[in-house]
Amino acid sequence: MNKCSLSKESGISVIGSSIEMTPLIAIFLLAFIQDEFGSVSSSNLIFGPRQVTGLLGGSVTVKCFYPQTNVNRHSRKYWCKESTRQCSTIVSSNGFVVKDYTGRVTMTDFPENGIFIIEISELQGRDMGPYKCGIGFNDKGLSFRVQLDVSKDSVMPEEAQLFYVEKLGSVTMTCDFGEQYASARKYLCKMMKNSCSNVIDTYGNFDPHFKGRTLLSQLDTPGAFSVIMTQLKKEDSGLYLCGVGNYGADGETKELDIHVYEEALVPKQQPVLRGVLNGSVSAECHYDPKGNYTIKYWCKWKKHGCTQLINSNGYVLDSYEGRLVMHDNPGNGTFTVILNQLKEGDAGYYWCMTDGELERKSTAELKIVEGQPSLAGENEISIVAGARLTISCHYSCEYVNYEKYWCKWKNTGCEPRESYEQDQTGMTVSCDKRRKTLSLNFDQVTLADQGWYWCGVKHASHYGETFAVHLSVHGEAPGTEVESRQTANPKIDLENKAASGHEPGVGSSTDSQSESRNTILLSTLIPFGIAFLILAAVFVVKFNRFRHSDLVSVGSYRTNISMTDFENARQYGAKDNVCMDVAHETQIGGTNDYVITTGSPKEEGKPKKPKRGSKEEVEMAYTTFLLNSGNIPPPESTHE
Repeated sequence: MNKCSLSKESGISVIGSSIEMTPLIAIFLLAFIQDEFGSVSSSNLIFGPRQVTGLLGGSVTVKCFYPQTNVNRHSRKYWCKESTRQCSTIVSSNGFVVKDYTGRVTMTDFPENGIFIIEISELQGRDMGPYKCGIGFNDKGLSFRVQLDVSKDSVMPEEAQLFYVEKLGSVTMTCDFGEQYASARKYLCKMMKNSCSNVIDTYGNFDPHFKGRTLLSQLDTPGAFSVIMTQLKKEDSGLYLCGVGNYGADGETKELDIHVYEEALVPKQQPVLRGVLNGSVSAECHYDPKGNYTIKYWCKWKKHGCTQLINSNGYVLDSYEGRLVMHDNPGNGTFTVILNQLKEGDAGYYWCMTDGELERKSTAELKIVEGQPSLAGENEISIVAGARLTISCHYSCEYVNYEKYWCKWKNTGCEPRESYEQDQTGMTVSCDKRRKTLSLNFDQVTLADQGWYWCGVKHASHYGETFAVHLSVHGEAPGTEVESRQTANPKIDLENKAASGHEPGVGSSTDSQSESRNTILLSTLIPFGIAFLILAAVFVVKFNRFRHSDLVSVGSYRTNISMTDFENARQYGAKDNVCMDVAHETQIGGTNDYVITTGSPKEEGKPKKPKRGSKEEVEMAYTTFLLNSGNIPPPESTHE
């Protein structure tokens, strides 16, 4: 009886050379093989190290990469040793291990990363030779040849670092040669048959084939630098050297082995962006939405670096204010960058970047071509605050069926406004399909409305062309002073309301504010007027008294005393001599000679006393006034 068995190692290999199979079994096996391995095409190659070296008695590790298709994840992986006739399996993912390597070899598959690792320990001299790592059947599936060497020397040669990259993807390579090479030339070159062709270096030299696709940046650690390659092509696969100094003359080098494979699921990037002067372009960048990225950014490539223009944290380079915006769409793993008001100097290479380790970086070349923008309107508008305004954007026939919007530019984005309903901002969007005009209407322009406004189109969530206009608001129209001030600065508005006696949030008219200002003005001027009148009255009284006064000497003092004071003294009982009758003065002779006579007839026969001068009389009268002024009763009140 013919027997047919399925080997544990191969999974479906048939034992025996003289076995006869029924046609049904043969058809079944062929169909199974076709279904299991037919989707693994020759374009999706396995990749691994070209050569590995281990010490005698030591160990070695081999990493083999494969495309992450659904079939490849579940297919058999193997490690076999080549001979003149066949490649004999050493170990496989099905759990098979050949007897001579039992306990010395292991295989671990990481299907989520598209890699499986082979580890061989206790190396012997007979382990040297060519091997293959592959998927499927030996010699019939996908495989990659690896040369294993066993060395007796203590110094091991450095192996090439492997990079397995999808087509149109990107790779980041880091090289560190120590502080002694901090100021030396850094470079990346691709190995040819007899030389190493320069790709890029720190002197600004680069291969035209890699222009705009390769970026060399020096790191913070002295002597260390990184090289990023993007938009990789199949022909970019090969062995590279990163180094310091000059290749073949001085310095050091490190091997980098890059393999580019073709993945059907890779988004086809648009390598060239074309825009017209004063027009716009949109660049769509892809990233893994499952990645924990903290920042996404867009930069312009230069010989010595990549200048960051905008990022997802709200940064926008000053010279691109109002011209550049980023729209993020985590749902499909894309972010779109729009650049408008294009100039001749905008031509060049631009990079989409994220800070994830496994992110897909991409680059695109922007070319300025002849033509006219499909969106048009006024680029600059100046208006007085408080006035009504309509900003119009004219679109061409090609955008008749597109979604159209207006938005106010900010460094954090430009949120499209498509609604025709007015909101608290007082702005509405209207579309005149007959005239092909999209309008942004302001019920009353305020100082806060100043800035950049964009008119744009989009289709199926993809942003298209845009047009930018700058609105300048200055001054305040008559009758709108209060409203403009309130809109421009709410803090000042609250302070004004508090000063006028109104609670915050309660509206006040212009008349009430004018009355408040008049009240404040009157309360300030009235006290000054009263004070002025008092001072004027005091001055008049003092002046009148001074005009009716004579300078009199009393002892060693001189003072101004009005003669009415003396009359008042007599009125209240002050006399020259309290023991004498009232005297009468009669002027005789000179101005200073007076004869004093009394009204008593008893004195007429007596001799006359000596005369006293008028000066002495005045002094005596003043002295008497001072002595008796304290006894003068106060004047009686009117009602008494």
